[in-house]
Amino acid sequence: MSLRSRALAPGIVVALASISLGLAAVGSAVAQSGHGHPPPGHSHPPGAADSQAPHRRIEAFQREIDAVLADGRGAGLAFAADQNGYPGPLHVLELTRELQITVEQEARMRGLFETMRSEARVRAARLAAAETRLARLFADRAADESAVRVAVEDAEAARRDVRLVHLLAHLQTHDVLTEAQRQKYHELRWGQVTAR
Repeated sequence: MSLRSRALAPGIVVALASISLGLAAVGSAVAQSGHGHPPPGHSHPPGAADSQAPHRRIEAFQREIDAVLADGRGAGLAFAADQNGYPGPLHVLELTRELQITVEQEARMRGLFETMRSEARVRAARLAAAETRLARLFADRAADESAVRVAVEDAEAARRDVRLVHLLAHLQTHDVLTEAQRQKYHELRWGQVTAR
């Protein structure tokens, strides 16, 4: 299986599209309903399906994001770079023909991608473990301010490390491409040409 076909596995593409669309829908629903709760004067019987739907959808989207991160992908963590002229190695590989990537550039992209993915998987596993420890504090009724602060700090440090792997890969990718290739990438990915 080629890197391109592995990278664009239909399930992942559908999951990412679902996440994007779903988060927009959930955001709208949550905004309209007061954080998923019915507006004043409007109530649902306990356990009513529609009163829990926004929370369940968010939980499902979070599981999908966690799965994408566990696979070494960024799930939008590097949008700050990607949207501003710093392409990611995976997406460059997906656009090899359109960007007229040379054999040498393709080899460098594959190396960057494999390194990024390998490092990201390790860090994503640490993030998942930290999030599990945080949830466990509450599940075990062992949460107090001090323990929660430590657990959140651990989880956010792990999340930072995952994000850094992806952002740094975008920085390295930027330097492998020509300005014309970066411009074409941005146009293909985001529908516009960057100012840089």
